[in-house]
Amino acid sequence: MRPGYRFRQAWLGLAFALLAGSAAAQPQAGREFNRIAPAPPPSTGSRIEVIEFFYYGCPVCYETEPLLSRWLASAPDYVSVRRVPALVTEVGEPFAKLYYALESLGEIERLHWPVYDNFHFDGIALNDEKIMADWVARNGIDRQKFLETYASAEVAGRVAQARELLKARDIRGVPTFVVDGKFVTSARLAGGTKQVVEVLDHLVRRAREERPQ
Repeated sequence: MRPGYRFRQAWLGLAFALLAGSAAAQPQAGREFNRIAPAPPPSTGSRIEVIEFFYYGCPVCYETEPLLSRWLASAPDYVSVRRVPALVTEVGEPFAKLYYALESLGEIERLHWPVYDNFHFDGIALNDEKIMADWVARNGIDRQKFLETYASAEVAGRVAQARELLKARDIRGVPTFVVDGKFVTSARLAGGTKQVVEVLDHLVRRAREERPQ
């Protein structure tokens, strides 16, 4: 056998191995994510909606949040993100009400990460309503206004909507992400917190490609 032929065969073998490795690296349906069937229509029109189901008390959500924030800073401008606090059990309700109260007051972007960090890192029991009220006051929010918002019909309605959406999407764990109403992934499915953000990036681009032109 000629040396040149052996070289070409070795080069082709390497090329096929690299291609196979690249294909294997792509997230696969039934493994790193699942396709929702039938897929409900997305609620954001021409934008790709990402619903993040999270729970402030979840250590994996806490670990995911900075990775997710970095991804969002460079995510395509056609992505629309909606956070939904999980209420898998009643213990999640104070955190869900805190989230919606802060959002109603226009403070969620400023205080979303501090809620996580102060609860997990500093050990502040922000699911206790009195401690929660003291904490928001220390963070520059009028205490009485917060308490009124926290107990309002608007917040109660949004918590009820979140609970219904959790049931409709059969969300059993967090963090879980639903992309464009047709794909679902989670840290458990993806294999970790770093991996779930990588899968999320893949799914928003895939959802965009599948949209009618």
